[in-house]
Formats: sequence, structure tokens, C-alpha cells
Amino acid sequence: MSLSIYSTLSHEQSPFTPLEPNHVRMYVCGVTVYDYCHIGHGRTFVAFDVVRRWLEASGMKVTFVRNITDVDDKIIRRAAERNITTDELTDEFARAMQEDMIALGCLAPTYEPRATDYIPEMLNLVEKLEAKGYAYQGADGDVDFAVRKFDGYGKLSGKSLDDLQSGARIEVKTAKRDPLDFVLWKSAKPGEPQWDSKWGKGRPGWHIECSAMACKLLGETFDIHGGGPDLIFPHHENEIAQSEAGNGKPFAQVWMHSGPLRVRDKSGKEEKMSKSLGNFWTIRDALKDTNAAYGEGNGAEVLRFFLLRSQYRSPISFSPALIEEAQKALVRLYGALKGREGDGQALDWSEHFAQQFKKAMDDDFNTPQAVSVLFELASEINRNADPALERQLRGLGAVLNILQLDAEKFLKGGVTEDDSERIQALIDERKAAKKARDFARADQIRADLLAEGIELMDGPQGTTWRRL
Repeated sequence: MSLSIYSTLSHEQSPFTPLEPNHVRMYVCGVTVYDYCHIGHGRTFVAFDVVRRWLEASGMKVTFVRNITDVDDKIIRRAAERNITTDELTDEFARAMQEDMIALGCLAPTYEPRATDYIPEMLNLVEKLEAKGYAYQGADGDVDFAVRKFDGYGKLSGKSLDDLQSGARIEVKTAKRDPLDFVLWKSAKPGEPQWDSKWGKGRPGWHIECSAMACKLLGETFDIHGGGPDLIFPHHENEIAQSEAGNGKPFAQVWMHSGPLRVRDKSGKEEKMSKSLGNFWTIRDALKDTNAAYGEGNGAEVLRFFLLRSQYRSPISFSPALIEEAQKALVRLYGALKGREGDGQALDWSEHFAQQFKKAMDDDFNTPQAVSVLFELASEINRNADPALERQLRGLGAVLNILQLDAEKFLKGGVTEDDSERIQALIDERKAAKKARDFARADQIRADLLAEGIELMDGPQGTTWRRL
């Protein structure tokens, strides 16, 4: 493969070769299902959906695992607040998460394991760690991982034990032998979900869940582990420690992390997304707003395209104004397809634009550069209405899962049937005004429609329109 990937672990970009020829095994940390997914989740999952799609477009088989965390302190608290069971809560929000991912155009994972279905695998790993001297049971009943026993701790995040020690808080809980140690198995508390173990009834710690599920479904060493930037430390650092200490093998060959998402306010100031700041956007909020603005069914592609315009590990700003910019850019691409259908033939990867697209994607999944190739191709189509070029544009767009909607419907998105009739009546009136040499009235109709966001386009076959 000519693909190269930046790894958070090595801190460099290097050629990628799967451990098993033509088969990539990939694990991406999913969500804790106690609430609706936010746009930051969308950024991460669209990024890794593109990674998967490009690997498959490159001829690889991909086994893609995205887990569901369905036991956690937040889940327990939220279920208690709503007076429902944790199963009822997690079922509700797992379905909502899946609906959001489908709406954003993400492929379903090969496996979507729930943590509570892998308790035996978690307990087996904890027992291995205890037998090797990496885990111990404290006086409070919790089983903790002894961080200082693992020589490589900090290799992913770049944090040293001395730095972590100086920043450690004095905890009320004193059962840990070292404040840096983290919990593998929590002793049971009344009213919480719990399972039997050799250490008594309890439930898993968060970190052990992903190690157990990944190893069970992908093997003790696999190709790519991914997630959001907030997971680098401590979650992924702890996954490495417990997995490699328990199994005696490298955990994942490449570690990939999406960049942070910040919310930009009207003044241009960027802040972390937070409910307390009133700038929190769920994926559902964003889809509702984009569909209302750009047409039902169009909003999801606008949102996906917005996310694709930034390279997956770059910081990204989110605001309605930036979404609008993305929509206008997407209109330009769809404008090159309007009124023309593809010829049904497969992509020609030897063609110039396809080669440039491939070069961009092989460079650590550089979607901004790949999208710029699509704009170059659209410009060429506008100059030369060649069906083969349109096929290339649609086909390359399909790799990113964009540009697959009906072009004319997309360009008229958000306009009702009544609006369409009114616009057509104004077009007819403008035509009559031009025939009567009443150019002032004809110009006024064009200007009034443009003020509404409707652009008229005169051509040999008459006047058509699109929404800007």
C-alpha cells in the first residue's frame, strides 16, 4: 500500500502495512450511552468512517469494531434520576446513537459489542494481571492496576510518572497503594448493576472494557485503535498498560485520534462545547437545524461535508456560519452535476483527478486536499460537459459518501412545492417582461429572488433556478 498514517504512539507519519495481508483490524472507542451524541462525537465517527471507506476502496477487507459502554457511573445516575433501569436507559440511547450515525452517512460497524456482554473476558484479564503482579485488591474491595509496575506507562500521551505524581490530587479514598493506580474492578454498591467475581460482587472499571472487547474480537494485537482526543489520557494510556501487561504483546500497531472540536460564537471566539455555556449541540440539534435550512434530507450531507473539510486530526471550529459556508461549497459541487447523470461505469483510477484524489487520501486521509480535487474536477465539468468526468466526480464523492443525492433536488433543497410554483410563476413573468422589453421589471424579479437565496440561471433550454 502507498498509504501512510500518523500514529499518536510513534508521533510520526509512516507507511502503513496491515499485520495480516489485505485485512485491517480496527477498533474505535464508542460512546457511553446515557444521553444523545453531540457534534464532537459526530466529528470522530465521520473521520473513522472515512478511514474505513478509504481502506476498503484501496482493496482492503476491514473488520471494524465500535463498542458501546453500557455500564458506568453516569448511566447509573441518569437511570436513577429517570426512575428506569440501566438497561432501559442504555437501550434507548444506543438506538439513538445508531440513528445518528446512519443519518451522518456512517457505515454500521462489523461488530458493535456492549460492555456488559463481555464481563467474563474482563474478569479473565484482571485475573491475569493479578497473577503477574500488576493488579491488587485494596481494603475497599476494588481491584486496582499498579501503574509503576508497567515500565511503558506514558508512552502514548507523553506523560512521565513524575509529572503525573506532582499533579495527582490527594484522594479521600486511601485504599490505592499509589494515587496513580486506576481501578480495574469496582466492588459492588447497593442498587448498582453487579456481577460475581473471585473478589466479590462488583462491576468493571471503564478502561478494562475496551481491552477485553478489542482482544476478543480482533486479537491481542491488531492494526488500528482510534478515538477522540480526550481519550488519549487516561483511557487509551490505561488500555495499553493493562493489555500489554496482561498479554505480553503490543496492543495496537497504530493509534489514531481525531482533533478537538470547538464551538465558535458570533464574535468569533472559540470555546469548548459545554451545556453550562449554552453552546452544546447534539447531532440531532445540528441535523434538525441543517435540514430546516437546506431541505429535509440535505442537512445531513451538509453536516458531513462540513466535517470532511478538515483533516481528521486537525482542530475544527463549529458554528452555524461555518455550516452555511460548507453548504454553499457543496452547492458548487452539485451544480456541476445538475442535469447530467453518470454513465454507470466504474471509477478510472488511472485518470488524472482520481490519481490526485488517491494521493491526498494516502497522505494520512487528507480529506481537505481530496475535496479540493473534487472542486477542480467540478470546474472542468463546467467547462467541458463530459459524462466521463461526471462519473469521476460522483465516484470519487462516493468514496467519501457525498454527492450521491439527486442534484436538482439538492439544489432546490428546502423549497416547498408551493414555493416552486411561485418561483416558476415569477420566472414566467420575467420572461414576459423581457419579451415586452421591460428590463427593469425582469431585473427586479431576479434581484428579489436572489435576496431570498434563489439564483436564476439562463441557458439555451430556458431559465432554471437553484437555492444558494
